[in-house]
Amino acid sequence: MEDSLFLMSSALSLSPSSSRFREKAFLESKEGPKEYPSYLELEKKAMLSERVEKLYSIYENCHLCPRDCRVNRKEGQVGRCQATSRVKISSATPNFAQESPLVGKSGSGAIFFSNCGLRSVYSQDYKISIEGDGVEISDQRLAEEMIKLQKKGCHNINLVTPTHYAPNIVSAIQKAISLGLRIPAVYNTRGYERLETLQLLDGIIDIYVPECKYMDSEEAGKYSAEAYNYPHHAKLALKEMYRQVGDLKLNQRGIAIRGLMVRHLILPNRIAGTEKFLKFVAENLPKTTYINIMDNYKPAYQAMEYPKIARGIRRSEYAEAIKWAKKYGLTRIAR
Repeated sequence: MEDSLFLMSSALSLSPSSSRFREKAFLESKEGPKEYPSYLELEKKAMLSERVEKLYSIYENCHLCPRDCRVNRKEGQVGRCQATSRVKISSATPNFAQESPLVGKSGSGAIFFSNCGLRSVYSQDYKISIEGDGVEISDQRLAEEMIKLQKKGCHNINLVTPTHYAPNIVSAIQKAISLGLRIPAVYNTRGYERLETLQLLDGIIDIYVPECKYMDSEEAGKYSAEAYNYPHHAKLALKEMYRQVGDLKLNQRGIAIRGLMVRHLILPNRIAGTEKFLKFVAENLPKTTYINIMDNYKPAYQAMEYPKIARGIRRSEYAEAIKWAKKYGLTRIAR
């Protein structure tokens, strides 16, 4: 039952490296863009309902993500992500374990969605993302949870692992607008995105936070349930996200209001292709792109069954990644 939803008081952290990041060059001046979520403008233009309809139609032959399962989720069929067309969440709570531009003083309003299409063998939150722990709720209830987070003072609505529920999320945002939602929507994703889905989110999402996991197809296939096409789609996704929202912009308090924030988790033995990733960013996005190079990997779930990822990250591996970032001229690395 929806009324039994347990909203955890302690955040289920993605645990990116601590970031104390504030740059005057990227603060919005009083004359600059307003702190005004894009989805409000789209609703004023009467375009949001059309997006909801288009996204929901995808459920009938689901291809929201690159898994391209083509199941009818409206009929209760499930694909790789194991999700139906009814949204399922694990928690909705202020979160302070995100990057500082998202967290500020009052926290990021994190909504953790159950299930996941990527299904990595080292998933730290496998109880939620793979085993599907959580509670099914209506789109209306999801909208109400967004409003609760706003009332608690959260700086944004942080949609964690959202792709397989994109139709429900956009529907909930539309419903939440009438309830007074006025803070930016953050699309906090594992980088495995379909271009068509991202294009339907254009003008709805203000802040994209993709975690680019792999640059090698074989490694993606081995460690993330045969997602051999991950690098191809992740590269397209990064460029599309930047096209939509541009470089990260902060308000006068140093809080993110719009833009791209890229995460990259270092994996042992160069499994993640960190140098290739940083080179790709430098050659395809501005060198001022905000990047969080995360060094917090620890073996979880089934990782101990895979010798190359059965240990944590060494200091030398993190130092190597920072060296590569400097080598390719990237200037906005979160610390």
